[in-house]
Amino acid sequence: MMRAIATLGPIGHLRPAPGTWGSAAAILLAWALHMLGGFVLLFVTTFAVTALGWWAVREATLGQADKDPSEIIIDEVAGQWIALWPVSLGATMAGTDFWALWPGVLTAFVAFRLFDILKPGPVGWADRQEGAFGVMADDLIAGWLAAMVVAALAVLAHLPMGSA
Repeated sequence: MMRAIATLGPIGHLRPAPGTWGSAAAILLAWALHMLGGFVLLFVTTFAVTALGWWAVREATLGQADKDPSEIIIDEVAGQWIALWPVSLGATMAGTDFWALWPGVLTAFVAFRLFDILKPGPVGWADRQEGAFGVMADDLIAGWLAAMVVAALAVLAHLPMGSA
């Protein structure tokens, strides 16, 4: 059961790049959550999935030589959802569809994947930590950094012409 949660069922076993598949699946799940309850549901569910993921990762890697196997992607789900917070919040505040903000969705995906793959600064530090903390924390930090990129680019995109 914990392994299925940690791998998001069969998604974590897709090749190549299971983390990228996990991020793509996370976008679809975030959209569904947004449709059901807007930003508030996505926000609350992110914390629930982070806690559940921490537990699932700990249990799934117990006694394993590889403490961060590539098929574990629940961390990508939580991180990608954080990266999508500005999109969901913006859509909720504007009273528009999640996909109407598709440039933000695309930016959240690309920025999150880049931070997760390249592991700059605090993302790399978190990745080097032991146990479930290290597995989860690098993606959570990558999600926060990607969310900041999304928010900053949204502000720039919505500045009146000639103000920049």
